[in-house]
Amino acid sequence: MSRNTTITEVEPFILHVPVTGRVVQDSTHTVTHWGVVGARVRTAGGLEGFGYTGTHAHLPSDRLISACIRDSYAPLLLGEDACDVQRLWSVMYGHPPVQWVGRTGITHLALAAVDTALWDIKAKAAEQPLWKLLGGATKVALPAYNTDGGWLSLDAETVAENCRRLVEEEEYNGVKIKIGSDDPNADLHRVERVREVIGPRRQLAVDCNGRWRLTTMLAAAPRLAELGVLWVEEPIFYDDLPGHIELARRISTPIALGEQLYSLDAFRDFISSGAVHWVQPDITRLGGITEWIRVADLALAYRLPVVPHVGDMGQVHVHLAYAHPAATLLEYIPWIRECFEEPIEVKHGKYRRPEQPGAGSTLRSEALAEYGQEV
Repeated sequence: MSRNTTITEVEPFILHVPVTGRVVQDSTHTVTHWGVVGARVRTAGGLEGFGYTGTHAHLPSDRLISACIRDSYAPLLLGEDACDVQRLWSVMYGHPPVQWVGRTGITHLALAAVDTALWDIKAKAAEQPLWKLLGGATKVALPAYNTDGGWLSLDAETVAENCRRLVEEEEYNGVKIKIGSDDPNADLHRVERVREVIGPRRQLAVDCNGRWRLTTMLAAAPRLAELGVLWVEEPIFYDDLPGHIELARRISTPIALGEQLYSLDAFRDFISSGAVHWVQPDITRLGGITEWIRVADLALAYRLPVVPHVGDMGQVHVHLAYAHPAATLLEYIPWIRECFEEPIEVKHGKYRRPEQPGAGSTLRSEALAEYGQEV
């Protein structure tokens, strides 16, 4: 039965969700709560679409995103067909007053939330999970790797024990740990300890979060290669294309990046210059699902694997990873999963394929009530 998908309301929301009762650190950030800033889009036929973006739960900056949704994008959408997603993305992205102040940052995070909500409606109107709407699953199972045991706020022995438990008891084939501190030798010791406890066959990736300089990374690279590191993620500052080109030329460990790139054009430059080997697009930075698909298609054209950056966007990225042929792995960070009607789930190291109609982004009313903030 067809339903009227004319947009009647666009309502922003902000949630601040505690991060499992602890402080989480990487080389650049410290968080105690995860921000879920998004848009709830309603249609004349009674459908509701939810889209969100991930933040570090800083209310002033979160309100900038919600204000952009409410004041800049909502007026462009009222009366439009929510299923006309790609045209509406172009309308919002190309809106002259917004493009003049944006194209990255706050405006793109807001665009990501709205675009995801529109795809959520489109899939619900088709009564299909998003991965099926996008053409169906391209793989029987989607392997997960776990990042949640390897934070820099944890000492080396705790990280090693966490990773041992993840591979031996929870059956993950891969883990990722954070490095990039002021003491590279201590970081290398962390990597060594994890490799010792998980053995030589398990996948082990490391993530600098853009902190190290090129010289530091070059000095650490031989040991990372000896330890069989799968990739080094964001090894140096995110926007340093010449530095990544030089690094890729001089080290044997593959480079992963993408969570801080905001456009198809930025990915084109990194991919075409050989500066990245594992492509990590994130719908939050790319302005939503629409541009994410374009980036994944570009990676496929270069025969590069896509590993979506989660940052706890796994609710939506699991649909994209199942649907796109270039996607090979998906990160697992479970901080906000209980906020959703169909939480992401990993069993025996594999993601369960979602079955409910939509993009997996529908929030529980209880989560909105418990964690909601004033927009």
